[in-house]
Amino acid sequence: MGIPILKLGECLLISIQSELDDKTAMEFQEDLLSKIHETSARGVVIDITSIDFIDSFIAKILGDVVSMSKLMGARVVVTGIQPAVAITLIELGITFEGVLSAMDLESGLEKLKQELGE
Repeated sequence: MGIPILKLGECLLISIQSELDDKTAMEFQEDLLSKIHETSARGVVIDITSIDFIDSFIAKILGDVVSMSKLMGARVVVTGIQPAVAITLIELGITFEGVLSAMDLESGLEKLKQELGE
């Protein structure tokens, strides 16, 4: 079962509700990039509140998804980053340069709308 990607105006909303395994993470990456292309989305909010910890592969995929989304012209906001996830990302050298973050999905969507001038 894949991760649902919802379209709201010019934005895509993703709320990851469970820990990711390698296969699901790879499918998510492909699905999101395809959806950005299909919808010409200008913004993406990725909520990872439910993820308590990540391994190095999932961290790399998450970093790649953010970078690839930006390359495709979509602004990215990552929400709900747990302390252990933040520590792992930094220890692995994965930075979300130029990416906004927020505590929750609602705040993230609001930041994205401001960024897009909506």
